[in-house]
Amino acid sequence: MYNMNVIQQAKKVLEIEAEAINNLTSSINEKFEEVVKLLSKTKGRVFLSGIGKSGLVARKIAATLSSTGTPAFFIHSTECLHGDIGIISKDDIGLLLSNSGETEELLQIIPILKRIGITLIAVTGRKDSTLAKQSDHVLVAHVEREACPMGIVPTASTIAMMALGDALAISLLISKGFNAEDFAKLHPGGVIGRRLLIRVKDIMHVPPKLPLIHEDADMRETLIEMTSKSLGITGVVDKNGCLVGCVTDGDLRRHLERTKTFLDDKVRTVMNKTPKIIDAEELAVNGLNMMETNKITHIFVVNMDDYKKTNKKKIIGLLHIHNILGAKII
Repeated sequence: MYNMNVIQQAKKVLEIEAEAINNLTSSINEKFEEVVKLLSKTKGRVFLSGIGKSGLVARKIAATLSSTGTPAFFIHSTECLHGDIGIISKDDIGLLLSNSGETEELLQIIPILKRIGITLIAVTGRKDSTLAKQSDHVLVAHVEREACPMGIVPTASTIAMMALGDALAISLLISKGFNAEDFAKLHPGGVIGRRLLIRVKDIMHVPPKLPLIHEDADMRETLIEMTSKSLGITGVVDKNGCLVGCVTDGDLRRHLERTKTFLDDKVRTVMNKTPKIIDAEELAVNGLNMMETNKITHIFVVNMDDYKKTNKKKIIGLLHIHNILGAKII
């Protein structure tokens, strides 16, 4: 049996944290816009610093900024006092996080940063704090209450800071015109990157592994071609090498059930006359979507620009579901 007090308390936590995020809209103003413009024009990088939970949030914001086109890194405030501040240059911009704005270790590095000539942006819950007063720009992430019963465990305040960091990162992304292809270049090793980078031409089967048979061939020749290429399909082409149909393993089985002259029949009497096609420059994930929509495992590849001009499907490749699986974009 569920403990209703636990369930109610958990829901209360989410309500308080949702309230904290909703209240942040008052911080999205002209000052926020100034910070976005400043960060979008910087010649250097954005470095973030904080202590405790604020430090963990700063790490996350730095990672989000870096992955969305704004080079950023995290430095622990204490480590800054012991040599790590040497990585910072005068062209960088500092984003310093502290809910109270009175974190001693963070305040200690401000004079050093000012001597370097760094522009400082405070992210704090108190606009009248020491951190806010000593920074060039201030983003306020004030919360009325924390989500814990004691009102002291950083919960709503850290959520608010993180949400404000996300708003900052996405605003910068849009400001810089950062697109899906840019994102993929920064994530080449993951599924997201592969889905946004790999094109049909990168993974398709090409001659001589491409199964093709002339439309005047009989089913005996067709069967040999399909067996030798082992892809479960063959394209049927005219005298100009243009696609006019296809035959799959399923077509073979169905035709075999209907006729006793199977091997002597012409392939044109068996073939599917409307095979699916895709452009070689399309993202491979679009080929996957087409396969799923049409419940097929193969798509013939053509140069779509030529097809639109001539209305002829000149085959240059074949995309197989195994190509998709091998490229790990699922």
